[in-house]
Amino acid sequence: MGSVDGTTTWVYDFSEGSRHQKDLLGGKGANLAEMTNLGLPVPPGFTITTDACRYYLEHGTTPPDLADQVTEHLTALEKAMGKMLGDPGDPLLVSVRSGAAASMPGMMETVLNVGLNDDSVQGLAAQSGSDRFAWDSYRRLIQMFGKTVLDIDGEAFEDALDEAKREQGTDLDLDLDADHLRDVVDRFKAIVRDSTGRDFPQDPREQMDLAINAVFDSWNSPRAILYRRRERIPGDAGTAVNVCSMVFGNLGADSGTGVAFTRDPGSGAQGVYGDYLQNAQGEDVVAGIRNTVPLTDLQRIDAAVYDELVETMARLESHYRDLCDIEFTVERGKLWMLQTRVGKRTAAAAFVIATQLVDEGLIDMDEAVRRVSGDQLAQLMFPRFTSSGDARQLTQGMNASPGAAVGRAVFSSEEAVRWADRGERVVLVRRETNPDDLSGMIAAQGVLTSRGGKTSHAAVVARGMGKTCVCGAEELQVDTKNRRFTAPDGAVVAEGDVISIDGSTGRVWLGEVPVEDSAVVRYFEGEIDPGSADADDLVRSVHRVLTHADGQRRLGVRANADTPEDAARARRFGARGIGLCRTEHMFLGDRRQLVERLILADGDDERQGALDALEPLQKQDFLEIFEAMDGMPVTVRLLDPPLHEFLPDLTELSVRVAVAEAKGGADEGTLRLLAAVQRLHEQNPMLGLRGVRLGLVVPGLFAMQVRAIAEAACERRRAGGDPRPEIMIPLVGAVQELEAIREESERVLAQVCADEGIDVRALIGTMIEVPRAALTADQIAGSAEFFSFGTNDLTQMTWGFSRDDVEAAFFHAYLDKGIFGVSPFESLDRPGVGRLVEIGVERGRAARPDLKLGVCGEHGGDPDSVHFFHEVGLDYVSCSPFRVPIARLEAGRAALGGGLSGS
Repeated sequence: MGSVDGTTTWVYDFSEGSRHQKDLLGGKGANLAEMTNLGLPVPPGFTITTDACRYYLEHGTTPPDLADQVTEHLTALEKAMGKMLGDPGDPLLVSVRSGAAASMPGMMETVLNVGLNDDSVQGLAAQSGSDRFAWDSYRRLIQMFGKTVLDIDGEAFEDALDEAKREQGTDLDLDLDADHLRDVVDRFKAIVRDSTGRDFPQDPREQMDLAINAVFDSWNSPRAILYRRRERIPGDAGTAVNVCSMVFGNLGADSGTGVAFTRDPGSGAQGVYGDYLQNAQGEDVVAGIRNTVPLTDLQRIDAAVYDELVETMARLESHYRDLCDIEFTVERGKLWMLQTRVGKRTAAAAFVIATQLVDEGLIDMDEAVRRVSGDQLAQLMFPRFTSSGDARQLTQGMNASPGAAVGRAVFSSEEAVRWADRGERVVLVRRETNPDDLSGMIAAQGVLTSRGGKTSHAAVVARGMGKTCVCGAEELQVDTKNRRFTAPDGAVVAEGDVISIDGSTGRVWLGEVPVEDSAVVRYFEGEIDPGSADADDLVRSVHRVLTHADGQRRLGVRANADTPEDAARARRFGARGIGLCRTEHMFLGDRRQLVERLILADGDDERQGALDALEPLQKQDFLEIFEAMDGMPVTVRLLDPPLHEFLPDLTELSVRVAVAEAKGGADEGTLRLLAAVQRLHEQNPMLGLRGVRLGLVVPGLFAMQVRAIAEAACERRRAGGDPRPEIMIPLVGAVQELEAIREESERVLAQVCADEGIDVRALIGTMIEVPRAALTADQIAGSAEFFSFGTNDLTQMTWGFSRDDVEAAFFHAYLDKGIFGVSPFESLDRPGVGRLVEIGVERGRAARPDLKLGVCGEHGGDPDSVHFFHEVGLDYVSCSPFRVPIARLEAGRAALGGGLSGS
């Protein structure tokens, strides 16, 4: 806070601030100050600080000396303008606008034409030469003031205005003349009187003071609170208030209003972009009452103003070193700058503009990396629909994983694989998915479910694979048995019918919506050379930015990959290793029968027979993955899920047995299977027999997996390769668990190396996903060469949430109530789960300084979380192949001190 004679400075003239004071003056006030100090034509005015707003919200009244400071600045403004606020002969009118530090478009209110009353409206008419203009301005003031300051339902004013237009047989405000508008003013005054019990205030200063307080109050309006929660804007930041002398673009053909961009915010292309509307105010442009003309037409309408505007745009862009968004008014041939800010832009434009500015010498490559974000890069990587064409929209669900997918609806994973194998594009439709649907999800173009949310199985896996997914389309009645679904309008979509799903919006169509491939993904796949003529500005820009980010980042980036295909793709996308290879995904499909044999085994011989049958299949999987990631580390997680996940559903199997017995009896194998399912059934499998506990309870299971890893590594080494296996023991909570499995693993490794005559070094570490493991990390580090934080399960166990159960049940309520700003499964909960990660890092490294630290939960590809992992000193993050470029970019931005969002 500034001070004058020991008192707080609550009010700053536009000439007293700068663009670097957004927290104090708000974004609008800071930029008005900056333009004023650049000598640009800004209507004079002053800004009341966010400090004053915070005082008002805390105490319920304005600071005691605020009124005197406002008077001082108002007097200076009147002197500068040669007019008095609300003077009957030649009134000074002002606008009162909000302006928070963070842009909150449309969240808070504005009051224009403050200072008009029954007397000064006559002076405005005389000075402007237009009775209609004056009475329309008065009408607008009462309408805005009534709604914003006096909290009158805005519909009352709209209804009265519509009634006046109906009486004149028109739908247009412009068709109402001065007499009609006088009548509208009288009707509006009556609404104020009837709604508040008092007349519309005639004292200009009272109007201004009440409007200022109303802007403060608007900070805590329901829609502003909701917006702040969604955008994670602090609730105690407050808003500034800008009091600015009015200029009018609706005084005739030599006046007008417009919006300008210094570059195309859609593509980044350089040029003059924007819209202009003659004889209009800004709100007329927004309301769309008349069609605007391209900004370049202003050159024909008023060449002198156009030339001045273009010169001003170039000056602002050079000064801000970025795309600028400008609002301006022309009042009788005089240009006035009403606002500028660093302009919003599409993801594509963000990358293109960043490298353009480097080439123009305005910024360096470090700044270019800071100017873009992983979220923007993700938007560029998904295929997109070009238009909806003739397709018919059926419903809208949750936009779980962006992209555009078109294919024939299929209702089982087996069918998805079968259709895809014969060259058909398919969309897998399920009520919900489970791990057994992986093959179908891989085969499908996209996934549509009627249940689940953004962190359901379908959503998480789809995002990990870069697959389009729409979840929670509750209006659809999905009938998997009869292979069809019914839309809310009664339309029935049968298996084989073509549907289109948009993972960016959640929309679902019947029929084919045209799509186009992402050039950025084709670049990552190696199909487009960024130095070739085939590469457009966007691909070249993405390549330059990511290459620089790679050179600056400290964090390594690995991928979560379970198949050779995923591993190869991850490497093409820039991964430098695999941080999580989930072996349970290797036990699905036809191999489930072998797992059933293992579970049903009566004795050691049967169990070993099942393990012996699984081992060569595992070995081949690892061999192909080591080949795809040759020379890079591959962290293999030993079996983690409960065994029951590999068996039929208990209810389904019980029904099958009951039906069989009713027909004469079930076979012995089915009965044994039911007994095993009943034996393994757990009330809460997440907290049951899984992870390291399986390795300790099922003899030979982990030893088989370690043997397969070691044999594959030896074979790869014999072929001239450079395999670098790392063995990860899941769900360890006590060092004794790890010690037992480590001892067995080392024994198997030594035996294989001795038998093969090849020395293969394999690190042995653990996954930190149980809170106790983080708290006892110093003990566990004694037996672990690396930690990988499994933040998915760590989040579940820290919060006591079952992700599959709670999101659809109550997460939306938590988000609405502001308990969550974002789901803790999407972005890491820093104070809780993040603190456990910090403790694990601190205690682990204290016990073993050379401990390798990574993260393999889904948070490894979340931009915000990547910054946290950089800050706490992890060595690498691991994420799905599709998110590898995002993690690379954000790791570079974290090293450069970039914020969490692009321009």
